[in-house]
Amino acid sequence: MTNIKTKIDEWEVRDLEDNGVLKIYVEQNTEMGNRGLPGIQVWYTIAGGTSIVNYEPNHVEKWAYQAQKANESEYLITDNSWIYYEDTFIKNSLVIGDELKAKISVKVRSNKEPITKEYKLPFTIDANNGFIH
Repeated sequence: MTNIKTKIDEWEVRDLEDNGVLKIYVEQNTEMGNRGLPGIQVWYTIAGGTSIVNYEPNHVEKWAYQAQKANESEYLITDNSWIYYEDTFIKNSLVIGDELKAKISVKVRSNKEPITKEYKLPFTIDANNGFIH
């Protein structure tokens, strides 16, 4: 089967301090990871460089486990975030609850608060049996 990519959202945050732009692009894929199950990709661009976060079952399973160990309902994916400054960042997180969600928070110097959006993941977790599609 061929992977089908569908755009979910695209947005950007401009910093009035230096006119820099942080861009976010979110898409759903019908097949991701070793299991070939649906998932979400978050692309973020900073100063011309692009990074991708794959919210696919294998990664999410590990992140959910790490959140559970820390007794948290939200897991900050530090390896796949851009957090070099306190006043300018892109944070990617997994929100665990009734629905699994990808959470993206973008903060620039000229905004007092980060802009945050969440996207429902196209799969769920069963703590005993792994993922249910």
